[in-house]
Amino acid sequence: MTLPARAAQPNSENLRFFEGAEQGCLVLPRCNDCDFVIWFPREICPECGSQDVDWFEASGKGSVYSFTVTRRIPGSWGKATPFVLAYVELEEGPRVMTNIVDCDPEQVTIGDSVEAVFEDATNRDGDSGPPLLRFRPVGG
Repeated sequence: MTLPARAAQPNSENLRFFEGAEQGCLVLPRCNDCDFVIWFPREICPECGSQDVDWFEASGKGSVYSFTVTRRIPGSWGKATPFVLAYVELEEGPRVMTNIVDCDPEQVTIGDSVEAVFEDATNRDGDSGPPLLRFRPVGG
């Protein structure tokens, strides 16, 4: 089941992230001065303030850092319950708030290995929007 969320909109600072997402790749910025991998994608390092930032293709792999299973919620999200809201810690360092998809929500545990997937999104007008970053379990 696709969750009823809309992605952030591409702009000049995060366009490379969304271009990668369109190709199914997790593309992130990294500061050349302090080596900090930046989430949410932007062109200024939140760690040291540098504007010397390059983009790279991340592994898309990580682990569940924390999560909750949402079983009741009003509105359009209510039709998608139960679903998993989680923080995933990427191999490259950042923690990303996201959803764990393609799984039994009752089987998710902290430390589970996950991989990035991109889901189609729909905007308020019903038009297709930029892909949404989600994660699914890997292995068994």
